[in-house]
Amino acid sequence: MKAIAVLRSAQQATGRSLTVFARDVGHGLLEIGHNTLAVVGLAVVAVLVFVAGREDLRQQAETLAFEWLQTRHEVRAAAIADAELVPSEPLAVTRATAADPNGLTDQQAAVASWISRRYKVAPEPISALVQEAWTIGQRAGLDPTLILAIMAVESSFNPFAQSPVGAQGLMQVMTRIHDDKYQAFGGTHAAFDPISNLRVGVQVLKECITRAGGLQQGLKHYVGAALLDSDGGYVDRVMTEQDYLKRVAAGNRVSINAPITVPRDAAPMPLPAAPPAPPRAEQLAMLRP
Repeated sequence: MKAIAVLRSAQQATGRSLTVFARDVGHGLLEIGHNTLAVVGLAVVAVLVFVAGREDLRQQAETLAFEWLQTRHEVRAAAIADAELVPSEPLAVTRATAADPNGLTDQQAAVASWISRRYKVAPEPISALVQEAWTIGQRAGLDPTLILAIMAVESSFNPFAQSPVGAQGLMQVMTRIHDDKYQAFGGTHAAFDPISNLRVGVQVLKECITRAGGLQQGLKHYVGAALLDSDGGYVDRVMTEQDYLKRVAAGNRVSINAPITVPRDAAPMPLPAAPPAPPRAEQLAMLRP
């Protein structure tokens, strides 16, 4: 029992010693801190008194301080101006015509990849157009490769293309003639929205094929060459491009540099040039119901 008591007494004494040591160390550090701050304060006061007595040093210090404040102000003003010039808009992505290529079927993905490489356009917007061509083609009873071939020949997948006679967008629809069809999309400016232009173009194409009674004659109506002796090779280019797309969709290898053939009586046209512009406005105007 005595041994236990001795151990406890020693333990308590050790604890008290450590407490006293820690307290003394803390007081020492506090004193050192106070003294250090006092020294720093005195040094600052001494410097201020010295500078106050030297007009040149005081002016130099004021100049440096003013320049520093002016620089900070200019940086902040520039940041505010930049923010106002290019305001953030988190929902802007909803206006983009784009789709993840990984979300396409194997058939669609093959077609999108081939078009992207052939016409040097990004795969994401092409993926969205391929998806839409498949969807709208099924509804209209048209082969999606035909729709994509028309876009290729008409605009080379440039959604802002415009012909000399006013055909606009991916499908080169005559906006002023088919303005009524754009009302469902908010107005004629929708001609430059890729999906809207595609849908209106499919409507026009379907009407042309129905009126002409066949695909090739319908394409001549679509390009405005129904009453002309020659369509300038337009139908051949569309059919050739569609054949390439069909082969790609079937899993066959087709060179992205495959030529678009033209008939002998038509002038050759380098890929991917747009077709010659017949008097489309006048011809389509005659075809309006």
